[in-house]
Amino acid sequence: MLPEALWRQQPLNELYEGDTLYSEGFIHCTGERQLLVRVANNFYRDNAEPFVILCIDEDLVVADVQWDTVGFLQFPHIYGPLNLDAVVEVIRFPRLPDGQFVMPPEWESEDIVQ
Repeated sequence: MLPEALWRQQPLNELYEGDTLYSEGFIHCTGERQLLVRVANNFYRDNAEPFVILCIDEDLVVADVQWDTVGFLQFPHIYGPLNLDAVVEVIRFPRLPDGQFVMPPEWESEDIVQ
């Protein structure tokens, strides 16, 4: 997930580096939809900007992807810039009036095993 304004500024012919690739060495991701909503509310609820979700096909990512354990949870981290052809869908991240992020409606209606 990232602010929609940043995504709109991203040149489509360049690699996406995110805001943590150089400071932490990887791009943060989540592998579970419900976990993404939790992370968003824990870290970005007070940021009033509109956000989007990048849906990434891990098999298309050129950089190294590692599933790292943080606490008791596993998170996919991309250890390099993200090639944009691995982004298979971009979804607006809906919010309630109080700023809380909620599951996108298109995810609630899908019967997909994660």
